[in-house]
Amino acid sequence: MHAGGYPLQGVRILDMATVLAAPFSATLCGDLGAEVVKLELPQGGDTLRSLAPVHQGQPVFWKTANRGKQGISLDVRKPRGRELLLRLVRDFDVLVENFRTGTLDRWGLDLATLHAHNPRLIVLRVTGFGQTGPYAGRPGFARIFEAMSGFAHLTGEAGGPPQHMNYPLGDAVAGLFGAFAIAAALAERNAQPLAQQRGVEIDLSATEAMLRLLDPLAAEAQLSGQARGRAGSCATYTAPSNVYQTADGDWITVVATGDAIFARLCRAMGRGELAADARFADNAARMRNLQALDGTVAAWCRGRPFAAVAAALAAEDVPFSKVYSAADALQDPHFAARGSFIALQDPVLGPLAAPAAVPRFTGRTAPTPAVGPETGQDNAAIYRALGLDEAELAQLRREQVI
Repeated sequence: MHAGGYPLQGVRILDMATVLAAPFSATLCGDLGAEVVKLELPQGGDTLRSLAPVHQGQPVFWKTANRGKQGISLDVRKPRGRELLLRLVRDFDVLVENFRTGTLDRWGLDLATLHAHNPRLIVLRVTGFGQTGPYAGRPGFARIFEAMSGFAHLTGEAGGPPQHMNYPLGDAVAGLFGAFAIAAALAERNAQPLAQQRGVEIDLSATEAMLRLLDPLAAEAQLSGQARGRAGSCATYTAPSNVYQTADGDWITVVATGDAIFARLCRAMGRGELAADARFADNAARMRNLQALDGTVAAWCRGRPFAAVAAALAAEDVPFSKVYSAADALQDPHFAARGSFIALQDPVLGPLAAPAAVPRFTGRTAPTPAVGPETGQDNAAIYRALGLDEAELAQLRREQVI
């Protein structure tokens, strides 16, 4: 890879997954330089094309979530489609799929067959519950992963019902783990001499990804006999840390973890004596007296406009932020200075705001992605590279193989 390239430049990924979790893994790899080819059925029909936002009939979620990918269509359930897929995988490093456990096997695309055509192929399988176990065949969606992992049990007001956020976080988390797993598998494979390189199968359970995110909670439940529950936005592991409303109606997150930061918060509120109060001497004491402490901070915020609260906290170097909407984030001068959002160029809708690649590699420029592809838009280029001529492509289209 040349000095200006991104780390996964030269890696080729065939993404035959649907909706969000597994495709997001491939998209993140594409952000870091991988060439990603998105495979859909000839009729399209990926559910993500119909999920909001859809603007003027255009699938915005699809266009942003599958950014930077080429697009082909192929019905791998048909004999000719299966044959073409097995020819395709010879030239790819990674295959990404999220069918229910055993589906590819039933189509004659089991791991042994895939590796017979490309021993170096890494196969990422993303399912709700993994390839084994009594739930292996169950369908799964983000909210199922969030509920079963215990995440939704934490979310909501104390005494109220568990809640989900208005975005499929469980899919995004699984996608992150998938991208990390692909990079790890590539590092392991490529550390071997070429003749000895073998691809591996990656079994990624999206529910287990959510479990892994909630790092100490299993041990906490085991040792205390009580699972952590809902507390609104108030942290019950450190104090004070909550979302407070200011006099002019804005919401602000304040985090005063640690004794030194707590003392600075007290000075910012003009209540320096609280730092010496035995009730608030350390985090354990502050947690025991959380209601009184949190009420004091809430009253202080409620008594003045956001600008005054922000100025006082900033003067004492207390961590805080206004609770942004997506629109607020787009207008933030820090994000603008860093180029935290990029413009995906869409031929119909024009420039679409989207998050930039994360992380950055100093001294290099990330690839500029296009929007997610139309169904089969790159069929001609990809299949001609396999040696198919126009007559063969026309026949495949007639037979709805592509």
